[in-house]
Amino acid sequence: MEKLAGALERVNDWIGNILCWAALLMLLLQFAIVLLRYVFGYSYIFLDEGVLYFHAALFMLGAGYTFLVNAHVRVDIFYAKASERSQAWIDLFGHFFLLTPALIVLIWFSWPYVRGSWAIWEGPISVGGIPASFLLKSLIPAYCVLLLIQGVAAIFRDIQKLKGLSA
Repeated sequence: MEKLAGALERVNDWIGNILCWAALLMLLLQFAIVLLRYVFGYSYIFLDEGVLYFHAALFMLGAGYTFLVNAHVRVDIFYAKASERSQAWIDLFGHFFLLTPALIVLIWFSWPYVRGSWAIWEGPISVGGIPASFLLKSLIPAYCVLLLIQGVAAIFRDIQKLKGLSA
């Protein structure tokens, strides 16, 4: 179970490392846009949309990595004062009964929307923009899959923790 959890976590670790470079590219693109607009007087819609695509990819694909490094937002009413065993049970409940079903529902309802976008090779958001809205919409199921992968790894880790605490 430990090896499987580690393998699942490596997926989001790998994506997180790539996204660090994507953040730098987004920053450089935004700098180029500002330079072009305010120094040279040129503006290109596809460059502006490029920042939007990068931003969306960072947030949607980075959610699993954020979960991996435990940097997600946690509503901490009872959790901080709970014992390590209670925390593991709270985490297991949340991952299994809240996170997993919510992501499955999101995949279920977003899939026709994404499939339809791919079927027509949906074009740009704005005239002159990036002709690939289908890629942007594909981030929705990718977000769900990456979070599910990390959720399954977290469930394995929770079970391991509970086994270790009871021994």
